[in-house]
Amino acid sequence: MYHYSIIQWLFFFYFYCFFGWIFESSYVSLKSKKFVNRGFMRGPFLPIYGSGAIMMLVVSMPFQDNIFLTYIAGCIGATVLELVTGVAMEALFKVRYWDYSNQKFNYKGHICLSSTIAWGFLTIFMTEFLHKVVEGIVSFIPAMTINVVTVIVTVYIIIDFTLSFKAAMDLRDILVGLEKAKQEMERIQKRLDVIIAVANEEREMRKLENSMRIDDLMENIEERFGAFKERIKINPSEFMEDVREEITELRSRYIVEKEHRLQFKGLKDVYQRALIKGNPTMYSRRFEEALEELKKAANERRKK
Repeated sequence: MYHYSIIQWLFFFYFYCFFGWIFESSYVSLKSKKFVNRGFMRGPFLPIYGSGAIMMLVVSMPFQDNIFLTYIAGCIGATVLELVTGVAMEALFKVRYWDYSNQKFNYKGHICLSSTIAWGFLTIFMTEFLHKVVEGIVSFIPAMTINVVTVIVTVYIIIDFTLSFKAAMDLRDILVGLEKAKQEMERIQKRLDVIIAVANEEREMRKLENSMRIDDLMENIEERFGAFKERIKINPSEFMEDVREEITELRSRYIVEKEHRLQFKGLKDVYQRALIKGNPTMYSRRFEEALEELKKAANERRKK
């Protein structure tokens, strides 16, 4: 059994958060051939690794003399942690920070059989080898030093996590705002199609494709407004006064939504940009196009 104080548990948690950041940032950086500061937070800590390590130690406590039960406990404990964390983060932030949808035997992309199997072996490695080494090293560090370091790191992590959480929530609002702007533009285009059909019955009304990307949609709307302007200039009496007023009102709504999109894509917050760049595999089924826009905007800002 592990007999640690609260300070010691926190110290181990922070250590594995830092260790996980080194491991994953190195792996992703080598794979991307550029430095990637991985994780939800800005600083060198990945809470999911710290949580996973502590979870492995806790669930394996009753089975320290049975390696098979330690493996099973690790499989179940880590999979439950991954599932709960994945579901909660997607519900809260509207994006996925990992996705197993392309893996066999996955459950809604949050967990999969291969990762569950790997978690079991990692639990054995953690409890039988890695933690014993870490525990031995920590035992040589004076208790006062551990206490001071733990308090300092706790203050830092609270500040970093608070700012990162706010950035993630703001990013969620940006995704929702971009999607709402697109939906409003789709309604504007549909109404313009109706006006065109009524004013020119021999022309078949063009149907809006749900898969139309926002740039194509905006270009399409701009073309319609341009066409209306030319037709009114050539024949002012072609459209009744109330129709011209509606077109003007639609134009005003379009300009407002266009401005909203520019504001949302600004990404002035450094934590928001870091969150996107540090999680290149971030995915959102509902806001896929909006998220891709933000990724593109973050990359363009970095190049500048």
